[in-house]
This record gives sequence, structure tokens and C-alpha cells, in this order.
Amino acid sequence: MIDLYYWPTPNGHKITLFLEEAGLEYKIHPVNIGAGDQFKPEFLAFSPNNRMPAIIDQNPADGGDPITVFESGAILQYLAEKTGKFLPTDVRGKKTVMEWLFWQMGGLGPMAGQNHHFSGYAPEKIPYAITRYVNETNRLYGVLNKRLEGRTFIAGDDYSIADMACYPWIVSHEKQQQDLNDFPNLKRWFENIKSRPATIAAYKAGEGLRKEDGLSEEDKKVLFGQTAKTAKNN
Repeated sequence: MIDLYYWPTPNGHKITLFLEEAGLEYKIHPVNIGAGDQFKPEFLAFSPNNRMPAIIDQNPADGGDPITVFESGAILQYLAEKTGKFLPTDVRGKKTVMEWLFWQMGGLGPMAGQNHHFSGYAPEKIPYAITRYVNETNRLYGVLNKRLEGRTFIAGDDYSIADMACYPWIVSHEKQQQDLNDFPNLKRWFENIKSRPATIAAYKAGEGLRKEDGLSEEDKKVLFGQTAKTAKNN
């Protein structure tokens, strides 16, 4: 059993994608990031960066005590190694998947996230910031589109944790002011993953958690107003 501490965001969806694809039994524990659940002491005990997702593996491979893992990329790698799925075992194949996993963690996710923030959530519309992150998101889409030329998936013929990491960040392409028609290889890949039964199930798992009307002003203060001092005091 995997206890998944989750909210339906791109990083949260990464993990339900894997769990559904691998057929692992899991239980969702909602972490309402707008309400500040990520700052609760019981959550910080195993997710010290006050971010979800995080997991507790109740049946680790070594047969010992439950193992906790935080950071979505680390969770994907951990689950792939636990199950022997979606991560090649040969040195070259594994290297390629890990390159693109880290590319998402260090590039696509943070840049698209800043795109979302300045375009949709920031109280002040700053043209320079919006243009900066929309353009950088566009550049990264171009990188991925080029990578997918002649390939079914990011690392080659096989679906991997690199695809699971990237896909949720492309779902909001319209909010990111990106047109998938400009990226035909990326669009083909996106539609392929979107139609997978496990992808449909993964997104269904989070239905009903997020408020339909989006973030309130109080939610935004919780999400975007934290410092070391405020995080420490929660």
C-alpha cells in the first residue's frame, strides 16, 4: 500500500499517473495547499519542504519499516525502482530517462509554474515577467518537440517516468499561452498519453478536491506569501 499525500496539481498528477500505470494499491490523503495543509507538523515530519506530493510506502522492498519519500521526481524514481517498471535497467537507457526527468524538474516545471503565476495569479500584471516566462515555456516546448521527432515517447519506444513527469505540465498549455499546433511532435505525444486508460484514471482520482472557482485571495496568501519565518511558525 502506498499512502499518497496529494493535491490535483501537475506535480500531484505525476504520481497518480505512475500508480495507475503500475497497478499499485494506493490511498490518497488530500493536502489542501490553499488551506495550508502542507504546513501541518504531521506532514512536515516526512515532507520537510512543505510541498506535496509525498508518499509513505507501507511495504518497502527491503521488508523494513515504512519508507517516506518527498519531491515528485524522487518519488517517481523510487516507485520505478521498487516495481521495476517505467525505468530502464541498462545504463544508457536509464541515463536518458533520468536526463529528461531532471530536465522537467529543473526546467519545464519551474518555468511553466512561473508562467502560471505571473499570467494568472499575481495581483499585479507585470508585462516583463509574463513575457519572460511565456517565452521560456515556448522555448522548452520547442526542445521537447524536437526531442520527440521520430520517437513515440521521450526516451524512445517505451513509456517512462520522464513522460509521466512532463505530461501534467503540458495539460495547461492554453493557460501557458502555448498552441500545440505549433509543436506537432509534442501534440502527437500529448494526445497519445491523454488517451491512455491509466491517465484517465489518474486524473479522475483527483476530481472533486479542487474548488471549481479556483484560488481565493486567502488561498493565494497561503500559497504565495510564505517565507522561512512563516513556514517555521506553522
